[in-house]
Amino acid sequence: MAINDDLGALIRENFDHKPTKEQEKAIFLLADFMLSRERDSVFLLKGYAGTGKTSLLAALVRTLGQLQQRVMLLAPTGRAAKVLSVYAGAPAFTIHRKIYRQKSITDMDVFQNDINLRQDTLFIVDEASMIANDSRDSTIFGSGRLLDDLMHYVYSCEGCRLVLVGDTAQLPPVGEEESPALSRTMLEGYGMTVTELQLTQVVRQLEESGILWNATMLRDLIQNDETSVFPKLRGKSFPDIKALPGDELIEALEQSYRKYGTDGTIVVTRSNKRANIYNNGIRGRILDMEEELSSSDLVMVAKNSYYWTEREQAANGIVSDTMAFIANGDIAVVRRLRNERSFYGFRFADATLQFPDYDNREMEVTVLLDTLQSEAPALTRQQQEALFNGVWEDYPELTNRRDRMKRLRQDPYYNALQIKYAYAVTCQGRTVGARLHRPGVRHRGDACARLLPLALHRHHPCHRAGLPRWLARLIALRRLTRHSPSPDAT
Repeated sequence: MAINDDLGALIRENFDHKPTKEQEKAIFLLADFMLSRERDSVFLLKGYAGTGKTSLLAALVRTLGQLQQRVMLLAPTGRAAKVLSVYAGAPAFTIHRKIYRQKSITDMDVFQNDINLRQDTLFIVDEASMIANDSRDSTIFGSGRLLDDLMHYVYSCEGCRLVLVGDTAQLPPVGEEESPALSRTMLEGYGMTVTELQLTQVVRQLEESGILWNATMLRDLIQNDETSVFPKLRGKSFPDIKALPGDELIEALEQSYRKYGTDGTIVVTRSNKRANIYNNGIRGRILDMEEELSSSDLVMVAKNSYYWTEREQAANGIVSDTMAFIANGDIAVVRRLRNERSFYGFRFADATLQFPDYDNREMEVTVLLDTLQSEAPALTRQQQEALFNGVWEDYPELTNRRDRMKRLRQDPYYNALQIKYAYAVTCQGRTVGARLHRPGVRHRGDACARLLPLALHRHHPCHRAGLPRWLARLIALRRLTRHSPSPDAT
């Protein structure tokens, strides 16, 4: 059996179900890609919603974790990073967080390309359709071309390679006709050898879900360029779709809240203005909430925040944490609210928030109340500048600009969590139905523990050949499984 087959077998063992033919091909190609000696190569995995892209990634990450191969999980947005992290069972970060660094302590709003020091690392980027490559004059990140900066970062360090995963049917970045990170031609333009696979066989919920069925139907029409006539959506034969006249909506919402509660009911609409109308109506008429923000209120985080998790980790002496940051789109329940006050022209309150997606973990934060009813997704640039200037003026005793910047970065008001009500959200604000359950993880703990000393031994043939350590472990595992006695042997 070739070593490629051994790696494929390990990936298959970490799969949550029996792979489809397309997924089998993906496993074969991923194993071949991982073992290829081609340095400038990239793996491009495209696929429809429900075709198992995330399951493939999770199986690959678990396998490489067992072999102690370094992996870095990335996504364009905080929410996408969180979903990827839960599925893969490993930390994931935003692309911007890892490939850029602040230009200087005194210039907080300008970020330059960072240096990749992660030798022999596989970078996996999910939701790659959102990666832009259109330079804009107002950019504050690197060259302004995110894909260019990502490619430069990854391949500037020895032994690093990239897996890009995405869905071509999703909207491309603003101002671009197609997603550059999912374009084979674009990637080959960097001098890359591209291994490409597109998954089309939907394996998740297709028969039961009218939403997924209609999405697949629309995709097929677009794929076949049949877009001259508005398509007829199918709904009557599916249990998850029901057409309602406007005058029945409130009654239907009341029934849904009685039957499924706040966890199982959400309104998705097209704009923040309409979301505000629905949120106020649901809170006032259905949930009987009169205060601006109440205990048991459901809120959604409107901007990524690393401050509160890092502060809690420092206070508790935690080095690594499954909740690395609070992401834009994270849902939380208000458990306690106190000490409302006004500073710098804004209103704040201290809150205990509970995060259902993270085992109901509670965290003490300061929240910004002004964003609750705002028609903007979060604080506008002008509001953010006003807050910055207000907090800045609070430290007149620090005459050194660098020292004042350090203090501002640790200020709880400047880092106040921006929140909105979460009963009604925009379709851009949250991926509805993001499956944040934790998959079952199967381990080869005993075998991996036995092969580790052998793989790291100085005189092991793989060590002398200069092969990557994870590959040495794979070969050692292969030898162990071949020479281990059968369980039935006497």
